[in-house]
Amino acid sequence: MRLIVHNMLSCNIRGVVNKFPLRIEPEKIIVKEVDFNPDFLKHMIAKIDWKALVDGARSMGYTELPDHAPDTTTLESDEPFLRKFHHSLLELHLEEGSLVCSETGRKFPVNKGIPNMLFHEDEV
Repeated sequence: MRLIVHNMLSCNIRGVVNKFPLRIEPEKIIVKEVDFNPDFLKHMIAKIDWKALVDGARSMGYTELPDHAPDTTTLESDEPFLRKFHHSLLELHLEEGSLVCSETGRKFPVNKGIPNMLFHEDEV
């Protein structure tokens, strides 16, 4: 599971108020190379919850992202930042582990890179 996917997932258990972000508890992380596309990254940065991305990357051992997203007007000239963003967003994969709801503590398993977000009967 890439961090771009993690940035879109939330805990939709009935009654949960703090649905996002889910905390990552990694067991196995792999890196899969992806072609660098700066135009895609410049487009995506406005759609990403930056704090969730940084927290997710750090929980997976990647600490190269700044605490705050850069000004989008400077992205054209900041290829080193775009490469770090690219690596964290697209190349880091949570292969095995869990996504944890911060409010309920409910763990959603991730197996072979696929998050299982199915609910138990009492959560619907």
